[in-house]
Amino acid sequence: MRRVNQLATLSRAFSGAASSHQRLVQGAAMISTYAASNSQCFASRIAESFGVSNPSVARGVTGTVFFSVAASSLAQEAQAKEAPPVEKLMPKDVVLYQYEACPFCNKVKAFLDYYNIPYKVVEVNPINKKEIKWSDYKKVPILKIDGEQMVDSSDIVDKLFQRIHPDNSVTESDEERQWRGWVDNHLVHVLSPNIYRSVSEALESFDYITTHGNFSFTERLVAKYAGATAMYFVSKKLKKRHNITDERAALYGAAETWVDALKGRQYLGQCFFFHQW
Repeated sequence: MRRVNQLATLSRAFSGAASSHQRLVQGAAMISTYAASNSQCFASRIAESFGVSNPSVARGVTGTVFFSVAASSLAQEAQAKEAPPVEKLMPKDVVLYQYEACPFCNKVKAFLDYYNIPYKVVEVNPINKKEIKWSDYKKVPILKIDGEQMVDSSDIVDKLFQRIHPDNSVTESDEERQWRGWVDNHLVHVLSPNIYRSVSEALESFDYITTHGNFSFTERLVAKYAGATAMYFVSKKLKKRHNITDERAALYGAAETWVDALKGRQYLGQCFFFHQW
């Protein structure tokens, strides 16, 4: 029950997000709670929650949102006790270039949603990346605010916070620094082996991803099959590089590590990042 309540806190952090994201966050709680349950029952619960026909894909993608919630809460929890007025920023034009399933992109979206900053999303074609040809930086996320380009999710969050709070001199605590490193350097590496665990799961994942972009029929087909193939082999390399023998166990273990470190608290760090909704 303690673990359910603590993971439910992560779900509340995304209560203002789209319904699809809400289902993913709910799935994250289900993963931790039912990991040791009967596998058939567990799979059916996940599939029902996600609205995805393949429960393995649903469980893998859930890890992405767990990562984004964890990373987002760590990013500013030592710097904000309540939601500050967004009027100090007043951006005129905010555009996020992203991949729908990218955990780092979801981290930036969580920050923008928390501060109620309106933004436009541009889904980048993972094959030709034509949407970001204007930029010398060829990774996502890329955030443009009133024409200014920001890159790297952690750097984006830090710069946005300082822009909103120019007079704030609070620095992150040792605990916050430790866990920000953990989510960026450990948790993220267990996601791809789960999302693209098999060829069929990789194809289904890219089928979901390509429905969110303004792609032509041909572009969707190329992105789906070429992207799924590439990420399937990337996931295998990551699995070998990080000595992952069981993808699901690694994902559940990461969630357990996070929850255990909370020790009854809502967040890791000095203060709360998300206010009570």
